[in-house]
Amino acid sequence: MSSLESKIKSKELDLFFKAILELEDLDECYKFFEDVATINEVKALAQRLHVAKLLKNKKTYSEIAEITGASTATISRVNRCLNYGSDGYNLILEKIKDENIDE
Repeated sequence: MSSLESKIKSKELDLFFKAILELEDLDECYKFFEDVATINEVKALAQRLHVAKLLKNKKTYSEIAEITGASTATISRVNRCLNYGSDGYNLILEKIKDENIDE
């Protein structure tokens, strides 16, 4: 899906995403996201990416729930996005495939 076809595209989100693209390192990411979102919101986004990585690694829902603390509803939603979404998870997981996270 190209950005022109995005269901959420707006000038406001364009500005937000352009801001994210300007972040140069992890320290800047932490500073920006701690200001722009609640700790729980940022942790929820991180958890979804971890869930996606585990799903791609063929972990079961129960294993993923135990590892991440995610609900089965969250795991199911991420799985649906992996299989039928805009391909965003697959895109980023391919780019960071060598990054390790405790499983």
